Formats: sequence, C-alpha cells, structure tokens
Amino acid sequence: MSLDVAGAEKKKVLLAEGLLLPASMVLVQAFTMGALLLSKLAFNVGMAPFVLLAYRNLIGSMTVAPFAFYFEREMMKKVNMKIFGWISLTALFGIVLAMGLHYYGLRATNAGYSVDFLNLIPVVTFVTAVILRVEKLRIGTCPGKMKVLGTAICVGGTMVISMYKGKLLHLWPTHLLKPHLQAMGAVSPVQNHHSMLLGTLFLAGSTLSYAFWFIIQVRVSKEFPSKYFSTMLACVSGTVQAAVFGLVLDRDLSAWALKWDLQLLVVVYSGVFNTGVSFCLISWAIARRGPTYPSMFNSLSLVVTTVLDSVLLGTDVSVGSLLGAMLIILGLYAFLWGKGKEAQEQRKQIRAATSGDQNGCPTAVAGNGVDSLQVGKHEVRIRVEVS
Repeated sequence: MSLDVAGAEKKKVLLAEGLLLPASMVLVQAFTMGALLLSKLAFNVGMAPFVLLAYRNLIGSMTVAPFAFYFEREMMKKVNMKIFGWISLTALFGIVLAMGLHYYGLRATNAGYSVDFLNLIPVVTFVTAVILRVEKLRIGTCPGKMKVLGTAICVGGTMVISMYKGKLLHLWPTHLLKPHLQAMGAVSPVQNHHSMLLGTLFLAGSTLSYAFWFIIQVRVSKEFPSKYFSTMLACVSGTVQAAVFGLVLDRDLSAWALKWDLQLLVVVYSGVFNTGVSFCLISWAIARRGPTYPSMFNSLSLVVTTVLDSVLLGTDVSVGSLLGAMLIILGLYAFLWGKGKEAQEQRKQIRAATSGDQNGCPTAVAGNGVDSLQVGKHEVRIRVEVS
C-alpha cells in the first residue's frame, strides 16, 4: 500500500515538473524579450550602453548574493587570486565584450534584428570549439552531420537577413509607443539604421565573445565548481570593468545619474529578472533536462520580439528578415537535435564505463567538449566532459 502511495506521489511530482519546466523556460524568454525592448527604448532616449551594463550587473550580483551565501557559503574559502583572475576573464568575455557589444549593436539596429544573433550563439560556440580543438566534429555520425547541416543553415539565414531586404511588409496600422517616444525626444529608429553595418559587426562580435565565454567556462568549472558564487563574483567584476570602459569612452558623469524614469526601470528589470531570476530558472532546467533544453525555446523570443518590435516601436519587417529568421530557427533545431543525440550517446558511454568499472572490466570512453546554449541568457556555465 505504501509503495502505491509513493508511486502516486512521484507521478504527481513528475507531472508538476513537466508543466513547470516548459512554463519556466517560456518565462525566461519573456524576460529576454522584455529586456531587449526596454533596452532599445532606453538607448533611444540617450542611455549609454556601458552605464546600463554596469548597473545591471550590480543589481544582478545583489540578486544572486543571497543564494550564493546560503547554498555555497563554503565556496568563499576557496576564492584566491587565481580563481578571481579566471572569473574576471569570464566577466570580460561574457559581460563586458559579449553584452557590451550586443548593446551597441542593439542601439545601432533594432530588437528584432539583434535577437537573431542571440539564436546563433550555440552554433558559433560549436564552430569555435571545433576550430580550437576543444570539441571534435564527428562528421561520420548522424548527429555530427545534423550539427554541421544546422550550422550551415544558420549561416545562410544570417546572410539572408544581412544582405537581402526584399519587400517591406506593413502589417500593422499603427505603432503603439512611437508617438510617446517622439514626445520624449527619442532618437528615431530610421536615423539609427544608417549604421546597420556597424551594428551587424557589433552583434557578430558579441556572438563570438559569447562563444569564447562558454569555452573559458569549461576551465572555470574545473577550477571553481560553483554556480551562484561564481556568478555573483562575475557580476561584481563585470560591474567594475563595465564602469571603467564606460568612463573611458564617455567622461560625462551626468550620464551615470539615475532618476525615477525609464532608465531606472530598465536597470532594475534587467538586473533582477534577466540576470538573477533567469539564471536560477535556467540552472534548474539544465539540472533536470540537460543543457540543450533551454535553447529549444529560443525561437519563441525571436518570433515574438520581431512582432513586438514592429508593433510597439514601428521597426520595418521585410521579406528578407522573415525568411532569414525562419532559416535560423530551422538550423538551430537541426543543430540542437544533433547535440542532444550526442549527449545521449555520451551518457550511455558513461553508464557503460561505470558498469564496466564495477565489474572489474574498464571501458574506454572518448570525447570531450563544450555544450553551448543561448540564453539571455547569459549567466549559465556548462561543461560536458567525458573521460
């Protein structure tokens, strides 16, 4: 009788988890969409990217700090100059360069265009890891071929978005926020788009920086296996570095003054929801379903951000942007399918090796690599190691 009760309780837990996991990932994508649109609004009214970046990570460190000191208090004793050096390096690539370049790209283009590049992060990480010989290509396997095919489709989609515009689609009769932004003295989106090429270069540099950040995290995870404490330290280091970069680029101290307006809303929202809450939800999803699970929801932010950017801010939607976005989504899912299959095979090899060790028959297992994902993500470290 007790076994039946235990089984029923387990089914309820699994059912609740089956509902909460996808709901949490949809929530993460909603946070990402909100951060992109609010950041674009803030840049249109004159906020400097590194000002937002510094304050965002300061709020983010304060949000994650209670989890760090409650769950990982013992990790504080392991922090030394070497560990802090590695964490500062991750902050340089993952915060200052990746997020900073993304903000500059967002300011020069639009939210719908910039979100396309966020969806390319897993693919670019894979290509970079292969070039640096951190991950093997495995072109002879079906999952390996799907990863290569997905990568090629994503590259094609990016080229379509960047080089082919096509007919403009006037889908909406009005733009809800455009009159209010003009009344606030916001810069017109049309005026910003003269630097579309520069914005594309910024976004491409941001994507590459994210790729290096994921790869560096492999080493950081070995040196300092912590989730919350390392994130808090990275946010603190990122705050200092962003402030230094911001002051070097613009010495106008008045730009750092926050008032009770849109800029303060963007800082608090990005720090609390897009950094702190998103990190906790993504960490939980990865622990329960694996590192590729959060990336499966990326297309949601791509589609909805493009629509909201057009409805709210009046950004033009063209045939080329829609076609390129569809290719990126198709390529991303092909890549994630291959990545998921490889992860399943690695887990089988690990179980076989463990079983072999227990039976006194060691089994060789090959393959080391970096598992990459987007996510607004931006504060998640992933390590896949099979040895």
